[in-house]
Amino acid sequence: MILAAAILFLAFILDLFLGDPPFPFHPVRLIGAAISAFEKLLLRLGWSSSGGGIVLVTMTIGLAIGTYLTFRHFIGGLHPYLTTVLDLYLAYSCLALKDLCKHAEPIAETLARSDLAQAQNELQKIVGRDTSNLNPAGVARGAVESVAENFVDGVLSPLFWYSVTAVCSHVLGCPAPVAAGIVGMLTFKAISTLDSMVGYRSEHYLLFGRPAARCDDLANFLPARLSLIILSIGAVLSGEKAWAGWKISRRDRLKHLSPNAGHSESFVAGALGVKLGGPTFYPDRTVDKPWLGDGGEEVGPQHIRRCCRLVYRASWVAVFLFVAALVIFSIAFS
Repeated sequence: MILAAAILFLAFILDLFLGDPPFPFHPVRLIGAAISAFEKLLLRLGWSSSGGGIVLVTMTIGLAIGTYLTFRHFIGGLHPYLTTVLDLYLAYSCLALKDLCKHAEPIAETLARSDLAQAQNELQKIVGRDTSNLNPAGVARGAVESVAENFVDGVLSPLFWYSVTAVCSHVLGCPAPVAAGIVGMLTFKAISTLDSMVGYRSEHYLLFGRPAARCDDLANFLPARLSLIILSIGAVLSGEKAWAGWKISRRDRLKHLSPNAGHSESFVAGALGVKLGGPTFYPDRTVDKPWLGDGGEEVGPQHIRRCCRLVYRASWVAVFLFVAALVIFSIAFS
């Protein structure tokens, strides 16, 4: 368990300084390629309903876990330290804090120099909505919403599931809590990638993508609610309005169409003193999202940077809490 805690902390540090690894054998890229292949196969077989979606989820998770455990067993036979290197690489690859804010910074920069067209293009790289008709405030609002929502999906949930599965493995007496933690992380990333690729409400994916979307809702359910505590501490450390964030989140967190996204978004809206949400334009439809927050201040590039600072500090809080939890459980059940 001490090794599990060390790997989690080192993975966070690697992501913080290096960002997402550009290697072709990135686990999430491989999972995405597998999903595309499985989807084509299932649709060719005519399995385009919820049943096919369940098979897709099962095949994707099974392949991710099976490949990891098989490869880990193989390289462990070559040298036991190689399994530690593999586990550290996978844990590092499953975190996305640096890239989350790295993609938001160009949006803030282009808005600051009044280059709206380029800001729209930069935002289009990280969201699925149509950005071509957004004004500067709309672009900034989209960036803040993306950072706030993806704090849970890209940072908090992987940390959470690594820690939960490692602790459960240790409590149950399993000999490899690190491997269990990586299995938890990979399972979450497989579900998250499935949701991003097929979990849409469009006519094509309404049934086929529903199992992936529901699994993603379940996987983020506890982390999204835990994010309110983590973000509250992060807001105090970053000089934002922690109490306002808590108050707005308690009022608005369930207004969002997603059962989870509204938690972190509404907290950030309150902490920054702005309004998020509102009508959102997608290529195939317009979604009239409810407004989150009461702030009358227009969202601008400074709010993007403040949101990133808040998320960075909240992420430090999260990793320290989870590492401490792993160490405490190691001592308690040793």
